[in-house]
Amino acid sequence: MAGALQGSIEAGGTKWVCAVGTGPDDLVSETRIETTSPSETLGRVIEFFRNQPAIDSLGVASFGPLELRPSRSNFGSITSTPKAGWSNTDLSGALGEALGVPVGIDTDVNGAALGEGRWGAAVGLTSFVYLTVGTGIGGGVVVDGRPLHGLVHPEIGHVAVTRHPDDGFAGLCPFHGDCFEGLASGPAISARWGDEPRRLAPALRRSASDMEAFYVAEGLRAIVFTLAPERIIVGGGVSQIEGFHPAVRSALVRTLAGYPGLPEHGAEGFVVAPGLGDRSGIAGGFALADLAVAAS
Repeated sequence: MAGALQGSIEAGGTKWVCAVGTGPDDLVSETRIETTSPSETLGRVIEFFRNQPAIDSLGVASFGPLELRPSRSNFGSITSTPKAGWSNTDLSGALGEALGVPVGIDTDVNGAALGEGRWGAAVGLTSFVYLTVGTGIGGGVVVDGRPLHGLVHPEIGHVAVTRHPDDGFAGLCPFHGDCFEGLASGPAISARWGDEPRRLAPALRRSASDMEAFYVAEGLRAIVFTLAPERIIVGGGVSQIEGFHPAVRSALVRTLAGYPGLPEHGAEGFVVAPGLGDRSGIAGGFALADLAVAAS
């Protein structure tokens, strides 16, 4: 596919980023579209691509949940999302029909993982995880170079974590209360401490940062023991707290408690920041566009 123009979409709950190019480092054009209703948003997305040079394929890294089983009639659709008005919205079918190209679709975090594997912090690896910690918590898993799917895509944000001994916060998840996302997402931090960490007084900021590192390490422990990745990439707004990645690495070593005893788990290169910064998702769209061509 070298030299062929492709389309990439990072579809989020607040905005869609759309791009045309041969890859994330060679763009012809890019735009951002506010997420409103499905019909209005998809209409503007389709109009953007129709006004660009012709693309050979399209990749969509989208918020979800998504139906990703090709045998299902609603494959490529958003299913029962909390995003108002977007449940049961067909994405890949509608975009493919309107633009006349093969469409590759996956979750936003699986897309980001693929982007990091192709151009970012996981180049050369075959088994790794991309985790985003922000408004919510989600994880994309790549095994043998391909995103992991089952009955549904992995929902790492809803794994159970051990509660910090000093934490009496009930948790914010509307489904599980004190799951990983319920205790460690950005809104959970603000609700527990009364503000974002960067706005807290120094002593409270240290306590908030230490507790966040504890919870993220608890989530990573589940990832280490169930998926055995070569690397875990942690992005999202919360990961930008000063000292976040070193603190999480230290907390992970403590919670692994010497098992399985691999020095790699405590190494600086095991828990890392995204190599592509906030461009992992749009890069993932290009990687998904390649997969769509390979499957067509």
